[in-house]
Amino acid sequence: WSQVSSKIIKTGKVLSLDIKKMEKLDNVSFLQCDFLEKGTKEKILKFFKEKLDVVLSDMAANTTGNKSLDCIRTNQLCADVVEFSSKILKPNGVLVSKLFMGDDFLEVKELAKSMFKKVEFFKPKSSRNESKETYLHCVTLRTL
Repeated sequence: WSQVSSKIIKTGKVLSLDIKKMEKLDNVSFLQCDFLEKGTKEKILKFFKEKLDVVLSDMAANTTGNKSLDCIRTNQLCADVVEFSSKILKPNGVLVSKLFMGDDFLEVKELAKSMFKKVEFFKPKSSRNESKETYLHCVTLRTL
């Protein structure tokens, strides 16, 4: 996501977060931190200082070997991104976030539908057929 964004976004701000180090990219600022760590969301808000047009999340929990647990943990990350995005996106903003098909998929879907007017899912060609990976695509915040 960061590499593609660095080529497309020329006048806006791009911020990438990761637990691991990332190679420097033109037009991309980087925070090495955990999204769920206390203070991270405040750092994001401080960096942008205004509402966003797009949030892209390719986050997944570190795998444990227990596919059910890995799915639950990754989908919880997605749910956290949905909730945070509802606070930082402009009214017509867009969210794209990774999630896995599994037991709690419907919960994440319902959460997204409660916060966004348009909610769709897609599986990129780069994702293997047997992978549970899919992506959530949300557009336009609901006014609460």
